[in-house]
Amino acid sequence: MTYAIVETGGKQLRVEPGRFYDIELLHVEPDQTVTLESVLLVQHNGDVTIGQPFVEGATVEGTVMRQLRGRKVIVYKMRPKKKTRKKRGHRQEITRLMVDSISLNGSVLASKGDVIDETPADNTAPLADEEAVEVSAEVVLDTPDQETTEAIENTAEPEDESK
Repeated sequence: MTYAIVETGGKQLRVEPGRFYDIELLHVEPDQTVTLESVLLVQHNGDVTIGQPFVEGATVEGTVMRQLRGRKVIVYKMRPKKKTRKKRGHRQEITRLMVDSISLNGSVLASKGDVIDETPADNTAPLADEEAVEVSAEVVLDTPDQETTEAIENTAEPEDESK
């Protein structure tokens, strides 16, 4: 598995080809490609390349899927006994980026097409009519013995006779 750690928007993010990530706003139109050159680490088949601070010649290319806004964060400030209250909301602008490829020194280490689909095969096909198995459930009711009956009667709540 190939992955890279990139820095974007003041944050470090572990990215893999074929996945999308929500990052800080990039001023790019949707369906355009973006090249991230601030790559801190690249791992490919057990070979780890660490930058100081960035890996020379390493790039991560991606496609902007869309621009959106994050969840609302509410900031509420109150000073007790002073009748002072401030309520403010904020929604962060976000860019959804699909990582297409990770390159090192001009050669593509991994791309979106190289990713193997790891979902398990669907082996739960319905049975044919001739292979259907009839299942029947038989319920057996036991009659309660005298000890159980007495225990149930003793736990019953007494009636209120004061009325």
